[in-house]
Amino acid sequence: MSKQSKKPIMYSALEVANFCGVVNQTAINWIKNNHLKASSTPGGQFRIYPDDLIAFMRERNMRVPEQVLSDAAASKPSESQSNALSVLVVDDDVALNDVLSQYLRTQLAAFPNVRAHEVSVVQAYDGFDAGSRMATLHPSVVVLDLDLPGVDGFDLCRRIKETEEYARPSVVVITALEDSFSESKCRALGVEQYFKKPLAFASVWDAVCTLLQFKS
Repeated sequence: MSKQSKKPIMYSALEVANFCGVVNQTAINWIKNNHLKASSTPGGQFRIYPDDLIAFMRERNMRVPEQVLSDAAASKPSESQSNALSVLVVDDDVALNDVLSQYLRTQLAAFPNVRAHEVSVVQAYDGFDAGSRMATLHPSVVVLDLDLPGVDGFDLCRRIKETEEYARPSVVVITALEDSFSESKCRALGVEQYFKKPLAFASVWDAVCTLLQFKS
């Protein structure tokens, strides 16, 4: 069981503009007019996969840079990766993210027949990284910090649940918020489990097991 999956390659609108020899606004217009396929990060920034840029450029008889061709080849997941279940842990607190992720890996490694399920635990430390990993890996469960810097956590929950590209994973929210309405708001958005920090790791593990349809 690998500790982490390779980070997917995606381009910003500015990088696309540079590859195509145009200004940034032109690339943005291509996206907004549905000429160039793009996804949107939880923070609202456009991201484009190499394969989609290649298709766009070839349709218009534009020369495809070698870098884009190389990135497209490197981005293709192996068969085992594409068929694997995964748990995505999203928290900007690096220490907590690392400790929780390692705890989940340890529990999974000791779980009966877990190899047959090919479950991996991957990590993201910000909204952009989370969006790109969800779009590429389609995790079965997302353990999400509601308090990511610069991101509306409730809107992020909504995006995760509504965006087809993310394959609508189950969501386990972890948060340091102490107010009385955050949990009910998350539940209304479709969040399956909600835990306040400091975390009881065993409770998070039990929730992940249930959502993966394992029996702990």
